[in-house]
Parts: sequence; structure tokens; C-alpha cells
Amino acid sequence: METIDLILFIFTLFAALTCGLIGGIFYGFSTFIMKALGRIPAEAGIAAMQTINITVITPLFLAPFLLAAAACLAVMATALLRWHETDSLLLLGGGALYLLGCMGVTFAFNIPRNNMLAPLAPADPASATYWAEYLSSWTFWNSVRTVAALAAAASLLIALIY
Repeated sequence: METIDLILFIFTLFAALTCGLIGGIFYGFSTFIMKALGRIPAEAGIAAMQTINITVITPLFLAPFLLAAAACLAVMATALLRWHETDSLLLLGGGALYLLGCMGVTFAFNIPRNNMLAPLAPADPASATYWAEYLSSWTFWNSVRTVAALAAAASLLIALIY
């Protein structure tokens, strides 16, 4: 195996694993965490989500979240250099799914909603109105991120077979 092939294999495997990890985290939020937060009083749900949005900013989450993006960029760049290889489209597609469908959606839709939630007073009745909209829209966009991250992982893993 050539050095470039070994490096591509390592980056692709790392990207696939971290995309899958992030997709799993997002899956948990869409399927049961947000549903649970929606079943408790708005004041408690808002306070809990505000706390989650602060505590998620740790190296244990940010490292795989950002390193997956970096690995996807590296894989995509290598795929462009090796365009004649049969796995190039899978590598480009997997990287694009994560970068656009996960990172892009995060910065365009989920973070702005989190930023709007952050200053709300949980006990303020007006906050409950935003909370109802937040639960629906944030979860929808989180589900998009989930599908994108898991589809990216699948595409990258399939590329490893070729």
C-alpha cells in the first residue's frame, strides 16, 4: 500500500468514525432528549436546554465535532487529487454531507436558535412561547444533522471497501 493510500485510509476511517459518533449524539437528542424536555414544564425545559448548551462546549464534544470536519476536508482534497479512483465520489459525497448537512446546518440553524434561547428567563411566560417553537424547529434541524452525519459515515465507510 502506497503512503498516500495509507494516509487516505486513516483519514477516511477517522472521518467515518467521528461522523458516526456525532450522528449518534444528534440521534439521541432528536429521538428522546428533546422529547423528554418537551414533556416537562417549559420553565424546566428551557433551563435544562440552556445548561446543555453551555456544557456541550467542551473538548469531549468539540474535538470529534470539529476534527470530523477537518478529516472530511482532507479526504475530499485527496479525492480530488485522485479523481480517477472509483471511491472519489463516495469520499467527496461523504465529506460534503458532513460539512454541509452537519456543520452548515449547525451554524445556520441550531446555533442561532441556541443563541436566542440563552438570554431567556425560564420563568417568564413569554419564554414558553419561544420554547414551543424552539423545540419543533431545533429538533427538525437536529434531525437533518443526524441524517447527514450518519449518511456521511456510511458513504465514507463504503468508500473504504472500494
